[in-house]
Amino acid sequence: MQVIKSSRHQKIIGNFGENLICNWLSRSGFEVAVVDHTGLDLIAYNPSTSLRIGVTVKSRTRTAGTEQTSVTVFQSRNRDRQKLLDACEAFACEPWIAIYVETEDSADVFLTSLDNYDTTYCPQQQRAVDSWKMREKDQVLYAKDPRVKHIRISFNGSSWNWEP
Repeated sequence: MQVIKSSRHQKIIGNFGENLICNWLSRSGFEVAVVDHTGLDLIAYNPSTSLRIGVTVKSRTRTAGTEQTSVTVFQSRNRDRQKLLDACEAFACEPWIAIYVETEDSADVFLTSLDNYDTTYCPQQQRAVDSWKMREKDQVLYAKDPRVKHIRISFNGSSWNWEP
């Protein structure tokens, strides 16, 4: 199914990504709230483990030929990382990142702690841009890491065609 983005697609996909992460956390026993706070999109608490996480969600749509393009997680010029850390400190939660990337025929959802991201996938310091790599070799690494939660969704449109 070809992706043709509307003028409000970025806002729509951002909301969708946040709600999808909420759904999967809720299905996993977390109490979840969408929050409108700088640097933080969700707060989730698991009563059985006492884990409280603050999640920043990055959602992207990739058109044909751009499926393996990285997703920007933090930009240092915007102080994105510090905003997440400050918000998590204010709400007494552990910082996590979630990535939702959809393509023409599927979508991937990744969720991991900021600590795991920093130590395993982005070990250098002082980066201008931190990104979540989407190449095949990177996805193999994520699949082997039990600290990275992953869901793949397939889109199977049978009659969703708007062309005359």
